[in-house]
Amino acid sequence: MLASHPARAQRSVRMVLRRLLIALAALIVLPYILIVVYLLPVVHPVSTLMFADLAMLRGYDRQWVDFEAISPNLVQAVMMSEDGQYCFHDGVDWGQMRGVVEDALDGEATRGASTIPMQTVKNLFLWNGRSFVRKGLELPLAMTADFVWPKRRLMEIYLNIAEWGPGIYGIEAAAQHHFKTSADKLTRRQSALLAAALPNPFTRIASKPGRGMKRIAAVIERRARSSGEYIKCLYD
Repeated sequence: MLASHPARAQRSVRMVLRRLLIALAALIVLPYILIVVYLLPVVHPVSTLMFADLAMLRGYDRQWVDFEAISPNLVQAVMMSEDGQYCFHDGVDWGQMRGVVEDALDGEATRGASTIPMQTVKNLFLWNGRSFVRKGLELPLAMTADFVWPKRRLMEIYLNIAEWGPGIYGIEAAAQHHFKTSADKLTRRQSALLAAALPNPFTRIASKPGRGMKRIAAVIERRARSSGEYIKCLYD
């Protein structure tokens, strides 16, 4: 009878490990299932940050708008600021990614290489912060999302979950909060300021830009004016 206790303990440990592995596998597979579900236009995804705000009882402001109800000025500004090759890559800009890896191997400070698909799947399914684990999960998710979703749907989701301030998610809430207007009426200047704020919307406030932010917005606005061929996948 005494010998049965270690055997029973081992079985219990194996059972717990098996359940943990099954739960881990389910967590890994779930985002890929959701990517297919989010293909449906009637589905309005929410991000992990929105869930966190709800869990902390803070709430958030997000008003979903279809792609057609978003000013092309804003789309052009965000694309040329965040991902100029959006229409030409498969979810990952491998040229930029190689540069980041080479810099890391050389011990140099790495620059950002996140595409809009990568930022979208990170916001939907993963967490903030830099780590090789997150990046390893992010890359195949970004390529899957880019393959499954049309480019317009992907941009629509991104612009409806992007954060533009504490509890301010999506371009409609951002337009109303910062400029007292709607997403479809944003001017080139307003759009450039919102695009400039995206990397850090807590220190870069679109409606209260400092001198440095105004310079960044001016560059974005100039690029957006000449975006032409770069946005053909969205406005053909």
